Amino acid sequence: MTRTQKLRQPFPRVSIFDVLLLFSGFFPKTEAQTDTVINPLNSLLLFLPLVNAMSLSDPPATQSASHPTEDGESEPYNIIPLHNLHAHHPALRFPEVRAAATALRNVGDLRKPPGVQWSPTMDLMDWLSLFFGFQRDNVKNQREHLVLHLANKQMRLSSPPDNIDVLDPGVLRSFLRKLLKNYTSWCSYLHEKSNIWSSSSSASDQRRDLLYAGLYLLIWGEAANLRFMPECICYIFHNMAMELNKILEDDVDPNTNQPATPWTFGENAFLNCVVKPIYKTVKAEVECSKNGTAPHASWRNYDDLNEYFWSRKCFDELKWPIQVGCKFFIDSSKTKRVRKTGFVERRSFWNLYRSFDRLWVMHFLYLQAAIIVAWEGGEYPRETLKNKDVQVKILSVFITWSGLRFLSALLDVWIQRSLVVSAAKLGLGIRMLLKAVVAVAWIIIFTFLYTKIWENRNNDQTWSAEANRWVFFYEQVAFVFVLPELLASILFVLPWITNYFEERDWKIYYLMAWWFQRKSFVGRGLREGLIDNIRYTLFWAKVLATKFSFSYLMQIQPMIKPTKQLLNLKEEEYDWDERYRGRNKIAVGLLWLPVVLIYLMDIQIWYSIYSSFAGAAVGLFQHIGEIRTIHQLRLRFQFFASAIQFNLMPEDQLLIDRGSFRGKFIDAINRFKLRYGFGKPYKKLESNQIEAHRFAQIWNEIITTFREEDIISDLEVELLELPLNAWNIRVIRWPCLLLCNELVLALSQAKELVDAPDKWIWNRICKNEYRRCVVIEAYDSIKHMMFAILSVQSEEHSIITALFQEINHAIEIEKFSNTFNLNVLPQIHTKLIKLLQILTKHKKDANQVVNSLQALYEVVVREFIKDERTPEQLREDGLAPRDPAAMSGLLFGNAVQLPDPSDEKFYRQTRRLLTILTSRYSIHNIPANIEARRRLAFFSNSLFMNMPHAPQVEKMMAFSVLTPYYNEEVLYSKEQLETENEDGISILYYLQTIYVDEWKNFIERMRREGMVKDDEICTTKMKELRLWASYRGQTLSRTVRGMMYYFRALKLLAFLDSASEMDIKEEARELGSTVRDAGSDSFDPERSASKGLLFQGHEKGTSLMKFTYVVACQIYGTQKAKKDPHAVEILYLMEHNEALRVAYVDEVPIGRDEMEYYSVLVKYDRQLQQEVEIYRVKLPGPLKIGEGKPENQNHALIFTRGDAVQTIDMNQDSYFEEALKIRNLLEEYGVNYGIRKPTILGVREHIFTGSVSSLAWFMSAQETSFVTLGQRVLAYPLKIRLHYGHPDIFDRFWFMTRGGLSKASRVINISEDIFAGFNCTLRGGNVTHHEYIQVGKGRDVGLNQISMFEAKVASGNGEQVLSRDVYRLGHRLDFFRMLSFFYTTVGFFHNTMMVILTVYAFLWGRLYLALSGVENAALADSNTNKALGAILNQQFIIQLGLFTALPMIVENSLEHGFLEACWDFLTMQLQLSSVFYTFSMGTRTHFFGRTVLHGGAKYRATGRGFVVQHKSFSENYRLYARSHFIKAIELGLILTIYASYSPLAKGTLVYLAMTISSWFLVLSWIMAPFVFNPSGFDWLKTVYDFDEFMTWIWYRGSVFAKAEQSWERWWYEEQEHLRTTGPWGRRVEILLDLRFFFFQYGMVYHLGIADDSTSLVVYFVSWIYVFVAFGIFLVISYARDKYAAKQHIYFRLVQFIVIIVGILAIVALLKFTAFEFSDIFVSLLAFLPTGWGLLSIAQVLRPLLQSTWLWPSVVYAARVYDIMFGVIVMTPVAILSWMPGFQSMQTRILFNEAFSRGLTIFKLVTGAKSGHSFEFVDKSIKIPSNKEDVAAISSILNERERENLLNRPAT
Repeated sequence: MTRTQKLRQPFPRVSIFDVLLLFSGFFPKTEAQTDTVINPLNSLLLFLPLVNAMSLSDPPATQSASHPTEDGESEPYNIIPLHNLHAHHPALRFPEVRAAATALRNVGDLRKPPGVQWSPTMDLMDWLSLFFGFQRDNVKNQREHLVLHLANKQMRLSSPPDNIDVLDPGVLRSFLRKLLKNYTSWCSYLHEKSNIWSSSSSASDQRRDLLYAGLYLLIWGEAANLRFMPECICYIFHNMAMELNKILEDDVDPNTNQPATPWTFGENAFLNCVVKPIYKTVKAEVECSKNGTAPHASWRNYDDLNEYFWSRKCFDELKWPIQVGCKFFIDSSKTKRVRKTGFVERRSFWNLYRSFDRLWVMHFLYLQAAIIVAWEGGEYPRETLKNKDVQVKILSVFITWSGLRFLSALLDVWIQRSLVVSAAKLGLGIRMLLKAVVAVAWIIIFTFLYTKIWENRNNDQTWSAEANRWVFFYEQVAFVFVLPELLASILFVLPWITNYFEERDWKIYYLMAWWFQRKSFVGRGLREGLIDNIRYTLFWAKVLATKFSFSYLMQIQPMIKPTKQLLNLKEEEYDWDERYRGRNKIAVGLLWLPVVLIYLMDIQIWYSIYSSFAGAAVGLFQHIGEIRTIHQLRLRFQFFASAIQFNLMPEDQLLIDRGSFRGKFIDAINRFKLRYGFGKPYKKLESNQIEAHRFAQIWNEIITTFREEDIISDLEVELLELPLNAWNIRVIRWPCLLLCNELVLALSQAKELVDAPDKWIWNRICKNEYRRCVVIEAYDSIKHMMFAILSVQSEEHSIITALFQEINHAIEIEKFSNTFNLNVLPQIHTKLIKLLQILTKHKKDANQVVNSLQALYEVVVREFIKDERTPEQLREDGLAPRDPAAMSGLLFGNAVQLPDPSDEKFYRQTRRLLTILTSRYSIHNIPANIEARRRLAFFSNSLFMNMPHAPQVEKMMAFSVLTPYYNEEVLYSKEQLETENEDGISILYYLQTIYVDEWKNFIERMRREGMVKDDEICTTKMKELRLWASYRGQTLSRTVRGMMYYFRALKLLAFLDSASEMDIKEEARELGSTVRDAGSDSFDPERSASKGLLFQGHEKGTSLMKFTYVVACQIYGTQKAKKDPHAVEILYLMEHNEALRVAYVDEVPIGRDEMEYYSVLVKYDRQLQQEVEIYRVKLPGPLKIGEGKPENQNHALIFTRGDAVQTIDMNQDSYFEEALKIRNLLEEYGVNYGIRKPTILGVREHIFTGSVSSLAWFMSAQETSFVTLGQRVLAYPLKIRLHYGHPDIFDRFWFMTRGGLSKASRVINISEDIFAGFNCTLRGGNVTHHEYIQVGKGRDVGLNQISMFEAKVASGNGEQVLSRDVYRLGHRLDFFRMLSFFYTTVGFFHNTMMVILTVYAFLWGRLYLALSGVENAALADSNTNKALGAILNQQFIIQLGLFTALPMIVENSLEHGFLEACWDFLTMQLQLSSVFYTFSMGTRTHFFGRTVLHGGAKYRATGRGFVVQHKSFSENYRLYARSHFIKAIELGLILTIYASYSPLAKGTLVYLAMTISSWFLVLSWIMAPFVFNPSGFDWLKTVYDFDEFMTWIWYRGSVFAKAEQSWERWWYEEQEHLRTTGPWGRRVEILLDLRFFFFQYGMVYHLGIADDSTSLVVYFVSWIYVFVAFGIFLVISYARDKYAAKQHIYFRLVQFIVIIVGILAIVALLKFTAFEFSDIFVSLLAFLPTGWGLLSIAQVLRPLLQSTWLWPSVVYAARVYDIMFGVIVMTPVAILSWMPGFQSMQTRILFNEAFSRGLTIFKLVTGAKSGHSFEFVDKSIKIPSNKEDVAAISSILNERERENLLNRPAT
């Protein structure tokens, strides 16, 4: 029996003598004394805190945030008023809280701080603060932090300690071990003795442990940005713990002969002396980064500064007290400074090879071996391998392998060269140099031996003994070469050996491993268990076997024949000048290049295929998707209550040891029976059982939240709720939804079996549980209803009583069918329906009731009773009036007494009875809302999945939720809702149209809550309207509502955990009468609370201890100062959410240009009715010096509580029914997954923005497959899941001691979330994934938003390539986990780029073959050429289809069924999803490649708003010109030229087969921004867009002009990455730009003026055209600048002369040369790319050219090119806009999903509406006044009415 259950027992009588005994200090020691003294008072003492808690005034949740202290002052508190343990607070009733607080107050005989007045009320935290100089509010914060955690930890003990008022020593020790685990590991790594000492006495030992724990927490709580440097905190703690030990040991300072005092003694000394110097160093380094634009190698980031403490230099140089003059504190702008510590980030694509060299070695070695085997021409490889020559040739892979090792060594030297400049890193320099030398030696040895082998082979003309001897010697050397790899393979099979040695920090091990890897504090012991090894090894064995087989048979082998053909081609057949030997090798190389690129990336395809099926298999075993519809839920609903009891209720957990094998086996058997209905693990629920009441409480609360969210209507509530027993009904009252048609079917069965015995009939009915229950409930309800409407004193009441007694008697003796005519039951059924319809009318007519009762009586008496009875017999049996003459009027005329209309209970039950009798509802369509159906199906399915059992709320792990917030929307204002955009659409109108059913439910709720007129919605109900709209956007209010469901769920569960049967029944009655009358303010946590004990006593105290929600509103202080409406809205959230806290950074001016910064925590005080400040912790400086979001998280993290913290973003949501499972999820921390317990619990996400448009659907489908199937496979079997999003739950203490929830270094950590996963894996954590609980998440819904998001993610991955985390994981993980890591992180983006590069390589290679004439020469073997094209296209088809579609199809099949998944896929294709995904590939490729090469990654705000407005052409051009349009034009130009000059293009089918994928990519990149743009093909908008585009192009603007206003400003911004790139980046960029000159070189030889000459002179002469064109451009520019303004006639004259000269030149060329008129147009295709290439190079050389006279011409030429590109892009858009009907088709494609939900989107996006913003159709939806629009919407509404789910008969 729990303490709470004891509270609810009857209290024994307690005498005043007993009370005096207790308070006089007599505490019994023996068990007998305890029984005689304590037992009589136990209940009283336990009851006192609850009485105090229950004595709080209304409202129930009100409690003072300020209580009087002993000196009369009031002091705010956060969760528990620790300053006043006698306060009336529900959490203080827990003895564990008092025990922890008392332990802290046990200062004892400790030496008191000198010079300070010590107060008896001070505790150990105050003692530490006074000695070490910590801030007062930091002490207050960490005191509560420590007390809460220790109390919660002691509450979770399986068996309570002997004295519950004393802190258990084991609790403190286990907490201290976990808190200091990283510190002890750090000491071991540095071979430094730990300063955690133990004491001789247990009392001192506990006090010492508390001091250690308190000291660490106080250091951490005040460390500010230093929290990102966990080993720096270890260093600080190490030294301060030594000072603490000196105090505890009463040491004397040898310098002063006084008792030892810490260095930081004094007020705020810790902040000023320790934190500030290091913080200033971090800040100075960040300033050296020049806002992230400086190379990473030139400044130290957080990781560099932290890794300084990975070596003993920190002890030798930094010392203690900290020497602020040491090199560590000199920033990177100085010469004598500490350089990069452990890693140098240099921007290069070579980082991909360097980090994952094992992967590339595998690729290149297999490619070489496969080419060797295929070159010999054998039909099957195994036959070829029998050839001795082939076997020896394959040995050449060792030469390649050693060469690749040399390449790795060179890259190490080049990238990490700055690490070895100091003597301290001399060993690293020697190691890198030796590795390079040894690699060269291996190359020489293998090359020499390989040469000797073939010398002997060729000399002897056979494989002689000498040749074989050299082969054998070569093999011996190769064995030595691969010996380290063999050793690694053995250790891979025995992973525990590697982990053991790596975790022991033995110097001998580091000496042995010195050659292979650098010593590092992280990345040790990363091997998984043997079973996990086997799983992911088998997975990758299948993937690699398939990949290599496919590559050999379909890629490499078919290329051998065309390669040999080209190599044998005569070199004289080129169409241009070729000056060197081996020219055909270029053609061969260009043919092989796309094949090699595909070969290097197609593992990504095979990974997608195999991971899809693996994920589906894992999902099937996890029972995902077994309940997909409400119909399937109905079939399992009778097990549903048992499933809730089994998973969500903690009863009977002590009966068996669930951790033992027996316990697990029994649990599995019970779960199997429950899941499939085999056996009856639980007895059938009946109405009087406590389980039924608990189930009803939970189920009805879920339905209530659905109604509060307006996703179901009032009528659906009545159909879905599980009503409580009000009329003493004998069976559980299932929801009406489950009883549809069951009574009618029972009547049919009774009629069919009219002559059968009663037992047969009843057994037939009882085969269906719902049918049995509905028959009994209907009978009991009819009986109670009859008695309720008849006067008790009337004779009619006696008649009805007699009738039911006779029926009951017939049933008891099983003679019902003999006594009554079952054929009459349908007539009685009809009469009852008529009676109930009268009773449920708003205006009831008593006469109609009398008539109905009379008719019913006549049918029963005259027809229902089989034996005909005379009036006398009826009177004798009591079935007729005894004195008919005395009856005035009709029978029942004076007996009817209808209940009062205010008797909601009676009429609610009557409506339920009528529903049961008349139900024709289709269970497939109740509830009507798609989201409600999805949530019910998921919740019910999840309860049949495997999950840990829930503990009691008191024994669950405490947790917090943390949400970073900056300046996003909190609540939509009235102005935002009503303001119309350029299309005439307001947010409110948009939401009314998209969520038409939810709007109708909202209006229904408002009317129920008192709204009379519709216009009140914008006056008295405006707050509710704003909330309703905000809950459908991605706002903070939606996130807060979702997260506060945790608090609401915990209060309900805490009550159900401990309440007695009587309590639950009483609370159920009160809940049933109050919960449906709750207000609309869904923020109010008490809106569904009863007026009794529920949510007012211990439940609230327990919930407050277990859950805290902190929103990190970084600029809330500034918002308050500026009176920003956001501040008022945030205060509103705090006011209506008791567990919500807001943390912000307060900036306080202290002088001229000086500021002080504070981390502040505030809450809303319900007693004072105002916001109160709880804590104010001073910061060393500005918060944001790195990336903003992680810094914001970091400053608020100190205010979180509990063992775990869930990180939630601003675009997320949660659900009440999912919050019920949080206890189960937190129990996963105690389960071993492999060889480790989890440190991050991954949580499933549901993308709730998928229904807005087809584009949002595509994004949702892609994201859903990633966050479900993708994460599922990564967690199991691949064991490499990281942290990709923000629903994950972190082991709070594990992460707070290891760097926090993310990393914050400038730019390199721009994707801050993923680095938490990297850090977790490197430090030995374990990340799991759990899909029985879900969290909602919003995604971007417009193409521009999506593209910016994709750009941000791609840029983040580009930075990850450079990071130390990726490098270390690539080298420290075993080979197969490394493969999983690569292909699911940076490898995915790299391979996406490789796909695009493959298209480039293929098209450029084809263009080369066509223009050079090689293709024409090789046309004789055209079949080979066609086969090559088919192979390449097959790769593209696989990429475009399976690469993105297969995971979505498989996951949809798993969760929704195969047919529906196929239909969804087909629908997506018809809505051009492939266009969207291909366009997204271009976005990822552009930004990933540009970031790796040049940098420029930055945060891109997407807005997260509703996107229905049309985006202008200029805006689309700004976003996509460089990333998509220009690249598409380049590829389109190549395809056009190839079609003109290739002999293969003469065959249309062959050309299409070879280029269709490329044309699809070109069209997708050009047209996607307009296809997915609302009104993208509207003719008027197209014309207007082009005018705006030209205005933007020519507008020069001022220096303050933005890119949106001026082309020139945008053009300069597009070049920013070239200004900050390094020299290698510039060289590579110039090299890439040289490709544009090939057009000119290849095409000038095909001009008529070339006269078939292949001389190189032709090319050089062609440059005259370029110079002449440039000269003409300069002349016109000069004339424009000089004459255009004042002497316009001269400017026109210059233009005229230029035109005349040009015409004369053309005429002369036609006359005197072989010039053809068509050469003019062909030369444009040749020379325009040359001009663009020159412009691109000029942009790279901008620092040199900008100050010269050439630069204005460059700018003008660039403007002309952008005009030309804009016209090219606009042309197809204009053509499609001109075509009739295309706009309607485009709108249908874009918004088809919304159309299926009743969205009149065409009128919406064209703005064809008028009228007031709050007009309604049927009081539910606003309409325009235009007649055609009214007719259109009316037709939709009529269709909806015809399909009204509540009136649709069941099928």
